[in-house]
Amino acid sequence: MKKNSLLLVLAALIWGVAFVAQSEGGDVIGPYAFNGIRSFIGALVLLPVIAILNRGKKERNEDKKTLIVGGICCGIILGIASNIQQFALYLGASAGKAGFLTACYILMVPIAGIFLKRKCGKNVWIAVVIAIVGLYLLCIKSGSSGIEVADLLLLLCALAFTFHIMVIDHFSPMVDGVKMSAIQFLVAGIISFILMFIFENDFKLIIDGFSSGQVLIPVLYTGVLSSGVAYTLQIVGQKNVNPTVASLLMSLESVFAALAGWIILKESMDLRQLLGCGLIFVGIVLAQLPAKNK
Repeated sequence: MKKNSLLLVLAALIWGVAFVAQSEGGDVIGPYAFNGIRSFIGALVLLPVIAILNRGKKERNEDKKTLIVGGICCGIILGIASNIQQFALYLGASAGKAGFLTACYILMVPIAGIFLKRKCGKNVWIAVVIAIVGLYLLCIKSGSSGIEVADLLLLLCALAFTFHIMVIDHFSPMVDGVKMSAIQFLVAGIISFILMFIFENDFKLIIDGFSSGQVLIPVLYTGVLSSGVAYTLQIVGQKNVNPTVASLLMSLESVFAALAGWIILKESMDLRQLLGCGLIFVGIVLAQLPAKNK
């Protein structure tokens, strides 16, 4: 597996483990406040990294313009996607459904790629179908309830993450990935705080959440690792990687979330879930194989 693919797998691992922290933190202080704080923490974490990596380097004005435009575009889409997801969790969407419906971007990305002339080999399309079946077996329990408002929001979230992946695919080869990541978090944080002031605006709830210790660890984990580290790994890892293959690799987030619950929270995994994990893994391996012409 290439270095870029390994970076995307590592990002998926961080996101998978962060799922519980994201759900708990948003429930305590509100979804928009939680997203705003974690986004700004993500940006702050990257500032010293940028200073160290770019010491003595000069950047052309053309590169700065592309960087700023790319960062703003990614930040707007990330702000929309992450807040839709967080609000759906706040409405009571189960972790299983949230994981499955959000990961539906692995089907939306290759469809979007058709319109952008980013064709995929037959092996990748087969891999997408296998992974979708695996995600269903892993995330959706038998006898689960039908479509609800939160589920529709998660499908919108998947669509937004599809655009996020495609925009990163466009800008990542042209700019410094760490700098663009920092800009996107600043923009996403501003969007989240605007939503917080409109819909939540309860600072006492935020203060009480931090003083009780319920929010500090979730917000630090999601801010430093899930935002600052993992989304930067996505930008760097997606460089020169087919966006459909990248989406398949990042869908491992659902597998890692289930495994984290099994190992850390002692949750059980039945045969259906293990089969789902296996199918996702098969799909990802298949997508990594070079397609052979007849």
